[in-house]
Amino acid sequence: MSNSTRRQFIAATSASLIGATTAFPAVGASRRKIDRRIDSALLDLEEKSDALAQLVNTSAGILMMPRVRRAGLGFGAAYGEGALLIGRAPVEYYSVAAASFGFQIGIQQYASALFFTSESRLAKFRRRDGWTVGADLEFTAWDQGDVADIDTNTSSDEVYGVVFSQEGLHIGATLEGSKYSRISR
Repeated sequence: MSNSTRRQFIAATSASLIGATTAFPAVGASRRKIDRRIDSALLDLEEKSDALAQLVNTSAGILMMPRVRRAGLGFGAAYGEGALLIGRAPVEYYSVAAASFGFQIGIQQYASALFFTSESRLAKFRRRDGWTVGADLEFTAWDQGDVADIDTNTSSDEVYGVVFSQEGLHIGATLEGSKYSRISR
């Protein structure tokens, strides 16, 4: 395979993966479907550890994205829809969109939750039109949810992020940006 053919193949494959991932917003889940997915994701999350179950019950709010789809080959994209929960009730609906660049390959689906442990941080989040992870607010990330534990180093953090229920395979080292935006459902 010549260099130009290889580049064309990589470009076409990357475009297909990104197109398949970003096409999901066009479909858009209904409010009822998002709510059902959130209920299921909350149960799954609470079963992972006692610390996470306690966080679900004591947080000022939870931004739950029950299904985020991600694909990449060099360039990558991800999209998901969910809701901001206050007292386990959805009060606003949000989408998350992410783009990445670097060595990566694969397709994956996962759930994520951002726990706001203070009313002031939750209010700051709700006042913004959009919110970019890393630029607008730093948070402590727990990957997988199985190793979650709150200790003296993290107990004062105001936002915790948890990624769980991964399906598929996506590997690599990338630079990534994610943006949360309010949506109408």
